[in-house]
Amino acid sequence: CRATLAARQALNKGIKAKAGFTITPGSEQIRATIARDGLDKPLKDIGGVVLANACGPCIGQWNRQDMPKGQANTIVTSYNRNFTGRNDANPETHAFVTSPELVTALTIAGRLDFNPMTDSLTAADGSKFKLEPPTSDELPSRGFDAGEETYQAPPKDQRPSVEVDPSSKRLQLLTPFDKWNGGDLDEMFVLIKVQGKCTTDHISAAGPWLKFRGHLDNISNNMLIGAVNSENGEKNSVRNHMTGEYGGVPDTARHYKAQGKNWVAIGDDNYGEGSSREHAALEPRHLGARAIIVKSFARIHETNLKKQGLLALTFQEPSDYDRICPDDLISIRGLKDMAPGKPLQCVVRHSNGQEETLQLNHTFNDLQINWFRAGSALNFMKLKQ
Repeated sequence: CRATLAARQALNKGIKAKAGFTITPGSEQIRATIARDGLDKPLKDIGGVVLANACGPCIGQWNRQDMPKGQANTIVTSYNRNFTGRNDANPETHAFVTSPELVTALTIAGRLDFNPMTDSLTAADGSKFKLEPPTSDELPSRGFDAGEETYQAPPKDQRPSVEVDPSSKRLQLLTPFDKWNGGDLDEMFVLIKVQGKCTTDHISAAGPWLKFRGHLDNISNNMLIGAVNSENGEKNSVRNHMTGEYGGVPDTARHYKAQGKNWVAIGDDNYGEGSSREHAALEPRHLGARAIIVKSFARIHETNLKKQGLLALTFQEPSDYDRICPDDLISIRGLKDMAPGKPLQCVVRHSNGQEETLQLNHTFNDLQINWFRAGSALNFMKLKQ
């Protein structure tokens, strides 16, 4: 582990980290492996704190105590994403991504402008020294240690039942999504026409929201609140086409659902990039979406939408994105004959009464079409039992 080698060099010179330093194993296997090989001790000895075996600060599960929310600051991590507010829910935190060994070196120096290739550190005895470039095996030479076995198998002689307190704010039993009714989808509202980048963090924010991961209805209150509405350039502000009033995206979706009105969301390029976050597909489905229509999808999110029985569709002509107005009514035709590689038709009725037909592509295979017809992949699996 190159980060450990950097830490050992600092310890050999009698110094420790000058900035806060946390280590996230990510899994029990990684924790057990670095503990077995003695790689965690030098990191802890220079002042590092080993966090729980989880995603942790990478997805906002960080109870940060050293920085008030709203205060500008900088962190350097070796996580793989650095969206605004992702790590500590502070939009003023500037997060930079680099390698674990460089994170360790910067922490030891306590300076963002420290260059370990050229700059010196001061040892405990006052002498100057430079960190030697650390090298190590790419994989553990003794293989990975599985660590502690935490899985508890259910009893073999009985089928256990799952009981959840109905008043719980964090847990909720799921109910199956409704299946396709066999017809086309007519005159659906455009809940939001998203402008620009829309990651899974924009669709389903992480951070403090993750305490509701086990309660679909509660976590759905964060649906698309980070996306920019093309109509007004604002976040979490869309026009309710039934009342004419502006409100939050989840609130408006809930109103449509309560009135039995289906809706679609319109997106830009690479819609749904980032974490493969299942809730970014579950939430729109739960709140009444029938289709997500975009210029292009991030691959994993596209599949997640299909798994929840949603139509993941792309404009055959990407410029058709500009033909959709926020107050249009959207109909999707050709669902009875839906087949792999066969486009669907999108009939757009504008507020002036004029209509135009656009072509929508999809990447559904035969199995995924069955998911849509059954209402979700889980529904289809149940039908096959």
